[in-house]
Amino acid sequence: MNNMNNLFKTKLIVILAVVLCMPSCSDDFLDRPPEDSYNVAEFYETTEQVNAATNALYVRPWYNFVTNVSWCIGELSSGNGRTWDPRNADFVNFAITGEHGTLTQAWESLYAVVAQANAVINTLPDAAGPSVPQDVVDNAVGEARFIRASAYFYLVRIFGPIPIIADNNEYVLEPVVPRNPESDVYEFIKRDLQFAVDNCYEKIRGANYDANAKVSSGSAKAMLAKVYLYEQNYPMAYQLASEVINSGEFKLYGGDAEDGDPSGSYYDLFLTANDNNPESIFALQWTNTGIYAEGNGVQSLFAPAGVTGFSDGWSAIGPSIDLQEAYEDTEQDLRYYATIMAPGAFYPDLNGGYTVSETIDHQGCNVGVKKYVIGSAASNGGGASQSYPNNTYVLRYGELLLIHAEAALNGGGSVAEGINSFNKIRRRAGLDEIANPTLEDVFKERRIELAFEMEFWYDVVRQGPDFALNFLSNTERGTFNDDTSPPTINSETFPASMDDLLFPYPSNEIQNNPALLEAPVPYEFE
Repeated sequence: MNNMNNLFKTKLIVILAVVLCMPSCSDDFLDRPPEDSYNVAEFYETTEQVNAATNALYVRPWYNFVTNVSWCIGELSSGNGRTWDPRNADFVNFAITGEHGTLTQAWESLYAVVAQANAVINTLPDAAGPSVPQDVVDNAVGEARFIRASAYFYLVRIFGPIPIIADNNEYVLEPVVPRNPESDVYEFIKRDLQFAVDNCYEKIRGANYDANAKVSSGSAKAMLAKVYLYEQNYPMAYQLASEVINSGEFKLYGGDAEDGDPSGSYYDLFLTANDNNPESIFALQWTNTGIYAEGNGVQSLFAPAGVTGFSDGWSAIGPSIDLQEAYEDTEQDLRYYATIMAPGAFYPDLNGGYTVSETIDHQGCNVGVKKYVIGSAASNGGGASQSYPNNTYVLRYGELLLIHAEAALNGGGSVAEGINSFNKIRRRAGLDEIANPTLEDVFKERRIELAFEMEFWYDVVRQGPDFALNFLSNTERGTFNDDTSPPTINSETFPASMDDLLFPYPSNEIQNNPALLEAPVPYEFE
């Protein structure tokens, strides 16, 4: 474990224990941190304490969403993955209802992120000690607003119109909260991110990974570019992506261009030792304590049995046949080896050397998942079952380059520059450049570049209903029949409808807050 993780994550435990006592996913998304759990006047007395105030926002409240939900939505529903697991098979066949417990975890976890960010945003400015410089306070509030915006970005893409909660204290005595239109949620997100652009520190992410753990002004600008892409404001998405690219803050890990870092590779992005590498724009900072919900639980779901050193390694998802066939060249594309475990593949860094079984067959797919599978605690810097120390990316520079390319091809800016960004990704992957890529090429490239980073569902849906319904309804979600040689495909597809492009509100949340069934109400911006 590198020094950054030790420093950042040691401070994190202090914050978790002393300041933000609210559980990672509460029974009520309006819950507040207990007012008697700490004395803010004492806690925010020094610069170090204020800097540490946001540490918890990168970890615990995200746990249930990332570990139990994000891959179900991002990979299973999109058709990148498949499963027989009865708990989550409904994400594959579009049978999710508000009664589904996994969906409830998404709502509760993401609103817990919002609530804990709100606690910092609304408390810190008045509570900081007189010796703390204003820029330190503004940076911390900017981080909290960035993370709140990120949680709302997930919520609005999953559920559509949702309640905007800017201060949980305002609703304690009035828990029935109206939902707000998607356009207002996006406006709220953009205002939070613009505040972070204006108030977070500027950085250059070099070889000292210790300094890269937290988000920066450039991180916020990159996330804002992504939000504008979703709004189809291509000139703004292009402009902001260009500004981030030209700033030199981030580098493509393993890239060979002027903004590349040749010391790494695509495979190296997902090694714990490379947490907070120069490509990382925003990543969740899991700890190595082994305490449940303080570490990354994704490996427990993705890994084959025996890899983790514990009883987890449940192979709960397999790379779909459709995804496997989407790779244009599994031998040449370096991302395949880093993402998918093929029979007989050898990983020298995994537990000192690991050869994939010739009979590997996760969920009937005849392969397994490699991305975010990092091995045992002994070989990987600590952790425990369902609690590992490797970061989870929310946004990285490789995706920003594809945002830049897509915005350009949609008329937002220089097509030549957009193509240059697109081909940087191709070159790092070991693939030939495409002289005149189309938007379809960008879509395909995003699918492969970000596979099993829990992103693909949102990419499919934002293409519009006509595209999304056709794609989702015709994506191969079947299994291989190994009784034949070569194996044949037991084909399986499921028709998607308009109602499937957003997920239903959890039934228990509707029961607690009947206003979720009423028409959205415009949000009153200050």
